[in-house]
Amino acid sequence: MKNGFGDYLVTKKLLTKKQLQEAHKVLAKQPITLPKYLLTNNILTPDQVAQELASYAGIEYVAQITEDMADLDMLGKVPLAFLRDNEVMPIRYNGTLTLVTTNPLLFQPLDELNVLLGGGFTYAVAPQPVLIEAINRYYPLEGTKQMIEELGKEDEDLEKVDFQEIEEKDIVSMAEQAPIIKLVNHILYQAVKRGASDIHIEPFEKELVVRYRIDGVMYDAFNPPKRVQSALISRIKIMAHMNIAEKRIPQDGRIDIKVAGKPYDIRVSILPVAFGERVVMRILDKSRTFGVLKDLGCTERDYKVLNKAIHQPNGIIYVTGPTGSGKTTTLYSILSELNRPEVNIITVEDPIEYQMKGIGQVQVKEKIGLSFAAALRSILRQDPDIIMIGETRDQETAQIAIQASLTGHLVLSTLHTNSAPATITRLLDMGVEPFLIASSIELAIAQRLVRKLCDACKRKYHPSDKLLADIGISKKEAAKITFYEAVGCEKCNYTGYKGRLAIFEFMEMTSAIERLTMERADTSVIRRQAEKDGMTTLIQDGIRKIKEGLTTIEEVLSVAAIEQKVVE
Repeated sequence: MKNGFGDYLVTKKLLTKKQLQEAHKVLAKQPITLPKYLLTNNILTPDQVAQELASYAGIEYVAQITEDMADLDMLGKVPLAFLRDNEVMPIRYNGTLTLVTTNPLLFQPLDELNVLLGGGFTYAVAPQPVLIEAINRYYPLEGTKQMIEELGKEDEDLEKVDFQEIEEKDIVSMAEQAPIIKLVNHILYQAVKRGASDIHIEPFEKELVVRYRIDGVMYDAFNPPKRVQSALISRIKIMAHMNIAEKRIPQDGRIDIKVAGKPYDIRVSILPVAFGERVVMRILDKSRTFGVLKDLGCTERDYKVLNKAIHQPNGIIYVTGPTGSGKTTTLYSILSELNRPEVNIITVEDPIEYQMKGIGQVQVKEKIGLSFAAALRSILRQDPDIIMIGETRDQETAQIAIQASLTGHLVLSTLHTNSAPATITRLLDMGVEPFLIASSIELAIAQRLVRKLCDACKRKYHPSDKLLADIGISKKEAAKITFYEAVGCEKCNYTGYKGRLAIFEFMEMTSAIERLTMERADTSVIRRQAEKDGMTTLIQDGIRKIKEGLTTIEEVLSVAAIEQKVVE
């Protein structure tokens, strides 16, 4: 059958006879299939291989595996390792029980799975990335309750566990480990499965709590036995290359690991508290890619202002907002748009959250004197066209950034302020001269993240008069709007929300705002002028997304209430 498929590809002119002969030589020496050989050597794309295999075998081709196709009960009956090793998955496709695979010519795993699940399955083919992603995403969560019970019964002295160094392995495939190693892997795996951005391990007097931050909100995950606390934290310290003997001072580290086939960079912070050490782990997906700027969700006017600013040969663009408001994502989306072979881009970050091909990224190391300012001074001798500064923290960094923008560089940076107009006030407070601010800033962006309503369960409703008054929508205007409320279902983990989206405030440096900057005008005065110049406030952009049925009044008020008070 293997040769038959190769001949079939030759007749379809997707493979030459010479390529097929070379493939046969390799297959005679290595235990791999022809489809795998074609993918490994980039001779055909995953889509092409899957489509041709489906056509050759006379079965369905599945281009996408969606959540409604996944049957959790059926998936739970099969070990995860079997599905991933054999690249096969049971689904419901067009109302039919179907075993979808990347290679229908390998009969044994298909037959075994058919028997295991009671028979009656048809077969289909999906591209390898599609199938692997579906298995990793939809496989049901492992039994936390059972694991906690097992740890509670464990008789061995957990302090004497052999804390072996983490290897370059996928933690999902590591089945037999010491209990603590297994628990740490489980905590990481569950976090990734649930889409958590942070893991919190919090010690209290009589209990140990593991919590996840999902879509910006904290959720209790589970409570490991209090007696495993010391061993659990020691294991995390070893993985993060920290000093396990030091328990009196804060420590920071990082873990590079694979979870369900994807590489993740986990930033670890440990802080001594009253009843032990508190651990917070930030999860960064190293395989993440950044979309086009149009997909950020800003208005047509704001997109034009942003597009104009990023294509200026020099100047500064500030993205402002509190921690966790998506500033870094916006900056990386801009860098992704600007990243071309003819442009030299260098960044200074603390930490480097995502690696981008073709960009020079510098990690700040305060302990050895490599601060933002010190790195910036050296970067200017590296002939950059575009510079990204992770954060403008002090006057020295701000002054160097402004000098860089005035000498022909485009500078991108973040700043901690509550609004776009407050960017000017913040820089003045840092001690930067107003004429430098007026002549260097091209654009200031403020942003917040709000939770997005789950499309599967959101429900129409009419908000109370108080809510409408709080957000500034009149009863007359409300009569023309279809409002939705969060309900909760299985797809959104019964929260009513799934994912997050940004609300923005884009303030262009117009001549009127330049004049107000020179006069050291108050933030409220600058805000009023920016609105006259066409700026949409955070609240106004939030209302636009409420009207589009994307989020709720409560969500917008939870992140933009302060700005609303300023406007009033």
